[in-house]
Amino acid sequence: MIDTHQHFWRLSRRGYAWMPEDLPALNRDYEPKDLRDILNDTGITGTIAVQADDSVAETEFLLSLSDAHPWILGVVGWVDLEHADATRILTALAEHPKFLGIRPMIQDISDPEWMLRPTLAAGLNRLVELDLTFDALVLPDHLRTLARFMERYPDLRVVVDHCAKPNLRSGALDEWRDGLAAVAAHPNSFCKLSGLVTEAPPGAGLAELRDCLDHVSQLFGPNRLLFGSDWPVLNLATDYAAWQRIICQYIDETPRLAQDTIGQLNPQFAYTRLSQHCTNPNGAGA
Repeated sequence: MIDTHQHFWRLSRRGYAWMPEDLPALNRDYEPKDLRDILNDTGITGTIAVQADDSVAETEFLLSLSDAHPWILGVVGWVDLEHADATRILTALAEHPKFLGIRPMIQDISDPEWMLRPTLAAGLNRLVELDLTFDALVLPDHLRTLARFMERYPDLRVVVDHCAKPNLRSGALDEWRDGLAAVAAHPNSFCKLSGLVTEAPPGAGLAELRDCLDHVSQLFGPNRLLFGSDWPVLNLATDYAAWQRIICQYIDETPRLAQDTIGQLNPQFAYTRLSQHCTNPNGAGA
């Protein structure tokens, strides 16, 4: 079982502009040593570390952690796609076998149609050429644009983070349902079962999340769904083991989710460069 979405950060590196200073649960260092015992206790054999800061230095930091810890199987980093050297930077980063793709923090970009800017085209086409993935950190009101984006770049693998953050507190889900369906219609789209408890009312469990999970699993099916914890942001709502239990219980109770596919929660479909690391991460099977 692989966790396809977790973070590390070291506050002395600066950055992390999104992080609220009044949340001590987040505003502290989170390093591999803080996660290792949790993974052992929950049977997670490897993870993908995802960027939490908009800088190439962040990507290099995460790759250095992956070099030191074999169970960090891959890194989803960050590159400024509008930079004149974007294609060169992507090519250089792709020399590292654990560099899997990039994640622009679209939810924080003021232009709602940023994805469609022609200035991104060279970098996006280079992602395709390098067999890398584009993680989409989006909100429900970005989904229609994301579907248009995928029409423009049909060969680009796109992973929707956190199920596009449905507004589970208000229950206003129509825009999210329709928009996610438009994205899922593209066969190169994938979705992470992650980040839902932090969008839900306090104390939410499977009963409160079931309708959302049903919609996502019907749209994407077992071969395009990935498990992610969103640790340590997850800690704002619940603990790692509790979130894993929610997802595993949902899989067990949902016949259309084949146990031998999503049950193994294997991300190679989306992150193809990961396959060389998944067969024996730290001595354990994936």
